[in-house]
Amino acid sequence: MLDTVPLQSRLLDHADHYARWSGLAIGIVAAQQLLTIESGDITIPLVFAITAFGLCAVGGVLVGDALTLRPQEAVRTASLAPRLVRDHVPPRMAPLLLLQAGSLVALLLMGAVTASSGPDRAGGAGRAIDVVCEGVRTSLGPWPGLYYSGPMFAALAVGTPACVWALRRIAFGPGDQQQRRDRAWAIMGAWGLLVSSQVLLVVLMLLISLMEGACAGLLGAATIVVICPLGLLSVFTFGWSLVTVVAPRAVDDDVADEGSFDDE
Repeated sequence: MLDTVPLQSRLLDHADHYARWSGLAIGIVAAQQLLTIESGDITIPLVFAITAFGLCAVGGVLVGDALTLRPQEAVRTASLAPRLVRDHVPPRMAPLLLLQAGSLVALLLMGAVTASSGPDRAGGAGRAIDVVCEGVRTSLGPWPGLYYSGPMFAALAVGTPACVWALRRIAFGPGDQQQRRDRAWAIMGAWGLLVSSQVLLVVLMLLISLMEGACAGLLGAATIVVICPLGLLSVFTFGWSLVTVVAPRAVDDDVADEGSFDDE
């Protein structure tokens, strides 16, 4: 029997998978190249590498979603309930990712406010925090001031609206329930990679700065106690996000099917 499947369908059937995997691969290569940048500050290449990896992951997933084939038959609009974006995102992981994003913004704002505003021993403004240690003024770094947090804020400002737009497009566009679920989870996974990788980097920067001798004081010790659980959570969400981007259907959530209805 002759193959009656259109050539376009055969080519695009798995294009979303290839785009997601290509985004991750390009992100890894770009991160490796950025890590080799010659700089007097070892932290800034790491910031650029983490940011580039997250943006490439988001870009690959968005391209893959744009290449996903839509149903060719007429779409019936009748449904038991109106579609909502929150019905298509991971019910357990989405709140954790939102918590991480809020924590990341709070940490970056705190770092920007408390970072030194003038030249310091770290080599420039916004890279360290000035403290008094045994009567001597000293600088602790690397500190997530604007020098480091600028690229992170920019990545969030670009990646977050793009992912929100894509989720709304999926929720209100054509496709069956399983297809919309897979596409939405892949996008949440890519955004999770962007957020969790940056949280891990900020937590690492804070730990290095605050554990430098005994100059951080009680406030530094309290900050360490707060950010360590956040770092552990970021490790977990990073792993979940990576698996979700690679194979969203392989990631399950018992709550995902509770209370959901077929739109047809």
